[in-house]
Amino acid sequence: MAKLLRYFYTKIVKKNFMKKYFFFLVFVLQSYSNILAQQGAYQEQHRPQFHFSPAKNWMNDPNGLIFYKGEYHLFYQYYPDSTVWGPMHWGHAVTSDLIHWEHLPIALFPDENGCIFSGSAVIDEKNTSGFAPKNSENAPMVAIFTYHNLDWERAGRLDRESQGIAYSLDKGRTWTKYAQNPVLKNKGDVDFRDPKVFWHEATQRWIMPLAVGEQLEIFNSPNLKDWTKVSEFGKNEGAHGGVWECPDLFQMPNSEGKKWVLLQNMGRGAANGGSGTQYFVGDFDGKTFKNDNAPDKILWLDYGADNYAGVTWLGNLDGRKIFIGWMSNWDDYATKVPTSTWRSAMTVPRTLELKKTSEGLRLFQMPVEEAKKLRIKTTSLKNKTFSNQLICNELYVQKEVEMTFDLSKTNATDIGFTLSNTRGELVEIAYNKTSETFYIDRTKSGKINFSEKFAQRHSAPYKASKILKINALIDASSIEVFVDEGKLAMTETFFPNEDFKNLLFLAKNGKTKVKKATIYQLKRIWKE
Repeated sequence: MAKLLRYFYTKIVKKNFMKKYFFFLVFVLQSYSNILAQQGAYQEQHRPQFHFSPAKNWMNDPNGLIFYKGEYHLFYQYYPDSTVWGPMHWGHAVTSDLIHWEHLPIALFPDENGCIFSGSAVIDEKNTSGFAPKNSENAPMVAIFTYHNLDWERAGRLDRESQGIAYSLDKGRTWTKYAQNPVLKNKGDVDFRDPKVFWHEATQRWIMPLAVGEQLEIFNSPNLKDWTKVSEFGKNEGAHGGVWECPDLFQMPNSEGKKWVLLQNMGRGAANGGSGTQYFVGDFDGKTFKNDNAPDKILWLDYGADNYAGVTWLGNLDGRKIFIGWMSNWDDYATKVPTSTWRSAMTVPRTLELKKTSEGLRLFQMPVEEAKKLRIKTTSLKNKTFSNQLICNELYVQKEVEMTFDLSKTNATDIGFTLSNTRGELVEIAYNKTSETFYIDRTKSGKINFSEKFAQRHSAPYKASKILKINALIDASSIEVFVDEGKLAMTETFFPNEDFKNLLFLAKNGKTKVKKATIYQLKRIWKE
């Protein structure tokens, strides 16, 4: 169907015949297609039951995260013709509660300037772009995205990427591309992409952080159409194991005032190999970002292997800064994971907070409060001391785990829990007191042969205090772990041959005391 719509757009709509009917046709056909796709879907092996995933085919980076008139919009990199990456479109979904999603028709299609890579969306309340007519019911929702010209790439041209814009006057349901795209051309950088635009009130300018090679370039504009480069950041700061991608620059409160945070995704060379997200804390004056930490100090948002390209929502979010990431590893195996009709999912939306620690200001993250709506059954225990494994069989897949260990009454070397099935496949999640590391071991997790880089034990340096608290969200093929209220986060995927229904508490080489543990059964979010 996507091929048919692209043909119709190219041959008829661009020649101005029946233009006003095109988007109505798109809405009807794709809505019907989504209904058919979901009949019997979301039941496949490994299919996430409370994480967002597309009805079918390939998905990667979250894009255009914006909250407007009661809806959280999630656009995303999407290829509607295959479960393997291809010419990118912007898929689209909305939610009113950050948990239950409604699929909408594809928002942006490739055109003569290229396919549609990652970017952002803003609400142009002051109509600086001039896209809204007088007395418009809605402010313009403007998407700012990277064009990637595949023909130019094949021809060896370095300027294959540029920035374009499109606007919607009906809350993101239909889109019109700006006639004079691209609005920011490329002077010859192979990697020139992923604009994350926001309004800077103090300077009355739109700000565009843009990933260029292995650094950041910052542009500003009065109207979203005319852009001027004002600074660079990162040439000698942070990690440089691979190309920088998907930046996000935003201000956050903390106990000492306000600071700016720069999320900077990186294509390879992350904490445990492959793709990942580093971040910087500092100041921004509308033109220049200055890092508070030493240039060689690297801060990782997530130490797991499967949280990449994440960015945050713009809009009135009741003071919260809400993040979501793509739950896969682009560099290592994203196109190879053993799923059938769809490929990949997003993390659960997370609330970010900037807190003071002994090492300085650091990002903490926890699932949004709305995720608690998924809880439907509870199993609890208190003040249990055990060695080896305390068996806790839970005959369902989707779980939320909260457990608190008393390390002052623990002589075990490793404490945590395992997920397992009757085939002997398992994932181990634990803290090692001796090495002071937290780890997730998926070397025996089931289907592992699709990539030599998948079956690994990933670890993070972590010095625990006397009390260790672990929170985890467990779905059919993923786990998101948050240690000590989100001071440390690790996200991993897995693909067992049989669902992990058993949860076993773990203590190796000694005993530990569980002060409290609660296991919640979680509802699935997709309709039957």
